[in-house]
Amino acid sequence: MSTLCLRGIASCFSRQVIFPSWRQVAEKFGIKVDYVPGNWRKGASAPELEARLAADREHSIKAVLVVHNETSTGVTSRIADLRRAMNQAHHPALFMVDTISSLGSIDYRHDEWGVDVTIAGSQKGLMLPPGMSFNAISEKALAANGNARLPRSYWDWQEMLKPNRSGFFPYTPPTNLLYGLREALRMLQEGGLANVFRRHDRHAEATRAAVRAWGLEIVCEEPREYSSSLTAVLLPEGHDADKLRAVILENFDMSLGAGLSKLAGKVFRIGHLGSFNDLTLAGTLCGVEMGLRLAGVPHQEGGILAALNSLAPTKINFEPVSTAR
Repeated sequence: MSTLCLRGIASCFSRQVIFPSWRQVAEKFGIKVDYVPGNWRKGASAPELEARLAADREHSIKAVLVVHNETSTGVTSRIADLRRAMNQAHHPALFMVDTISSLGSIDYRHDEWGVDVTIAGSQKGLMLPPGMSFNAISEKALAANGNARLPRSYWDWQEMLKPNRSGFFPYTPPTNLLYGLREALRMLQEGGLANVFRRHDRHAEATRAAVRAWGLEIVCEEPREYSSSLTAVLLPEGHDADKLRAVILENFDMSLGAGLSKLAGKVFRIGHLGSFNDLTLAGTLCGVEMGLRLAGVPHQEGGILAALNSLAPTKINFEPVSTAR
């Protein structure tokens, strides 16, 4: 877990790997940044957030930012708990949440959880190519926007809100992506969001069952924070995850996510979000298991069977079938 506190304008609180980039952007705007690194294997800590905000008696921290689901580690922070911590500290900071890899895949509640700004993108659970991002903003955030003094142009909400009232954009809109977004939302509504979330939970649990059966380690240390969008897996000491990924790509034409920054070469990531079904997951896990064997990575057999048993109805159990006579 790591924290990023932006004093004077905003305070960011999370454990997200790319936060150094966020810090650099903030510093370029003249914002003072406090950055507290962690081990990246747990979500943002509500008790630590409450303690930091309670200590900020002058309310110099203006916002709290957290990543709901961290794509590089497979850790999902508990947003409702963080909101409660802010309330218990009686701190007026804005609450901002990055939902890039959770929206449409993991249950998320902007209004119910008291979020002021939700940041989302098109390329994950919404099943579109990258290239479109959007915000949900509260009245409190809009009021703060009106009083903010930092220079802005492209990122100014008002420049978008004004033409939106009459159905226009302030620049050339990504028309093809908007048509795709409309269809993606229809797909999610037809399936029912509760069913979509259950499907993601189910595929995530099956993937973790495979990882455990292989004898490998899941990056996320806290079961309550397991991601339903992806699973990040640690390789044994002395084995290169990037070499494993290369073997799998070359032999099976399947690309796995890489470890980033201090996890580079140590971690590979299995995505199980968006338009995804049991057969797709089974094929993905087969590719991983065959790749582990080809790359000479120490592991136990049986990951595929463990995943199939997890996916199957409770009364059905898949077991190896002997053809010996």
